[in-house]
Amino acid sequence: MAADPAPAHRPVRSFVLRQGRFTPAQRRAHETLLAHYGIAYRASPLEFAQVFEREAPTILEIGFGMGEATAAIAQAQPGHNFVGVEVHAPGVGSLLNRIDELGLRNVRVVPYDATEVVRDMIEERSLAAVHVFFPDPWPKKRHHKRRLLQSGFVHQLARRLAPGGYLHVATDWEDYARQILQVLEGEALLVNTAVDFAPRPAYRPLTKFEQRGLKLGHGVWDLLFRRRT
Repeated sequence: MAADPAPAHRPVRSFVLRQGRFTPAQRRAHETLLAHYGIAYRASPLEFAQVFEREAPTILEIGFGMGEATAAIAQAQPGHNFVGVEVHAPGVGSLLNRIDELGLRNVRVVPYDATEVVRDMIEERSLAAVHVFFPDPWPKKRHHKRRLLQSGFVHQLARRLAPGGYLHVATDWEDYARQILQVLEGEALLVNTAVDFAPRPAYRPLTKFEQRGLKLGHGVWDLLFRRRT
């Protein structure tokens, strides 16, 4: 894999670590389950067949929150491998508990910054899909530089998709949705599967957060792009 250039200065982070409080169950998950289902950051590519002990299409999910959607999708698609990346420690604990309770053998968790994970740990053309559901919108204009889906990172994601693989983004902030649309349409390796925004694919479940927002009249925008063949 041709290495992406390392930043010459401290990068702008798309997140702020607000770890919050662990529930007892989340803390126990970190102590007992992370060793089984976690993958530590390392500056070398992952071998998915080795990690999952099988050959299967692999989907990367960036910023899985509390892991509700991740676990539901993985349970519904046992023939796919899922690598979830998240920096929020209670959310990591929550997903670890879901993995254990549901007996999911096709999910692994990387508790680290997604930009570095993608740059250093994911081979080019190795992913069947990338999911980015409800990334932090950083609504204040002066914070827009912190938004995750900038052109440079999108290009890295596109390079790591196999031909025909897809990038699926969902957000409930319209101005961010339109910015993401502009960025994705500007990426030469990607092609939109819809005219502007796509209908929500059946595989993406409605989370409690999303259902609450819809009841309040908030919109949700899905973007579904594929890697050119």
